[in-house]
Amino acid sequence: MKIMYINNDGAGFADYIDISPNTTIEALFQQKMPHDQTSDFLIRVNRQPVPRDYCLQGNDRVTITPTKIDGAKPGYI
Repeated sequence: MKIMYINNDGAGFADYIDISPNTTIEALFQQKMPHDQTSDFLIRVNRQPVPRDYCLQGNDRVTITPTKIDGAKPGYI
């Protein structure tokens, strides 16, 4: 099954990837970002937040965005 995977960490990239049927968003995160914590990222599917057990569907668009950029000072925009 093919989905669009958009990783906004660092320079960012977008690409279609193949995943197994019944893959959850949590399993995809662990596969793509094994050394990171989900609490440090905003994870959305088709622009909407989803629960960790959401099963991805064909043509879903997954976006993973860090909630804090390293080196940013609190209170600055």
